[in-house]
Amino acid sequence: MLKGEKILVTGPGGNIAFPLCRELAKDNEVWGIARFNNPDDRAKVDALGVKTLKVDLGTGDFTDLPDDFDYVLHLAASIGGGEDFDSVLRVNAEGTGLLLSHCRKAKAVLVMSSTSVYHPHEDPWHPYAETDRLGDSQLPGMPTYGLSKLIQEGVARTCARQFGLPIVIARMNAAYGSTGSGGLPGHLFNSIREGLPVTLRWDPNPYSFIHYRDIFDQIPALLEAASVPATIVNWGGDEPVPAQDLCAFFGEILNVKPMVEVREFPGAQRSVVNDNTRRMAITGPCKVHWRDGMRELAEAQLAKARLAPDAR
Repeated sequence: MLKGEKILVTGPGGNIAFPLCRELAKDNEVWGIARFNNPDDRAKVDALGVKTLKVDLGTGDFTDLPDDFDYVLHLAASIGGGEDFDSVLRVNAEGTGLLLSHCRKAKAVLVMSSTSVYHPHEDPWHPYAETDRLGDSQLPGMPTYGLSKLIQEGVARTCARQFGLPIVIARMNAAYGSTGSGGLPGHLFNSIREGLPVTLRWDPNPYSFIHYRDIFDQIPALLEAASVPATIVNWGGDEPVPAQDLCAFFGEILNVKPMVEVREFPGAQRSVVNDNTRRMAITGPCKVHWRDGMRELAEAQLAKARLAPDAR
């Protein structure tokens, strides 16, 4: 575990970063930077004991940010949503380079990328390995995201060599947990709870879901694996689960029959299953079984909706 370190986390209010900050702040000096357009988001992070600063990565203005961090967890990203590639690249690619230049004294940096960098494969059960073909993936509703994350990786790799800065680039699959929205599974659960149809991009549509606790537990080992040139590794759970099976599981919890629709998205990956061989060698296996983690998520979402878990 990390103790007594000075750690910078970007995007500390996010679904993945917030629970990380909560745990890290117990034994470390944690700083968090984001645009914090919503003051409530900043107050929530401040309440964890995190030192927050309002910083826009796209501007590269780090005037008030120290440069003596031991570790950097760069988790923030612009997901876009339209066709404005320029603004997304300014944040995800240029912003990454400017941040890593500022924090070049760090012992190690984790840059969170995405499995959306992989070229779509026709087999939905294809386990993407770090050496697989890259590019040309279109996330539904986010046409700029996959490309911008791939370019971000190129910038991070350059910074590792240019500054002699140990970096690990971790390609996140689908994170989830009981905090915040719960990630993709949380959205699926709440749609089913509200009686709304769920649209999936293929049948089957498996993911390598990974729980927030496993993410936190694996951070130290991933940072230790940071290197020059940069280490690149998939970051997902060990149990591929079709989203259809997940929806059925949520339906059992809620005692309803989910309305699941399949709509193909041209250019999108049919699913995202990780080949975790490289990550397993670094971190060992995940500890949270998907059914246990998903039930925990469901109960947290029910509590938020002011429903008792046994009301299902």
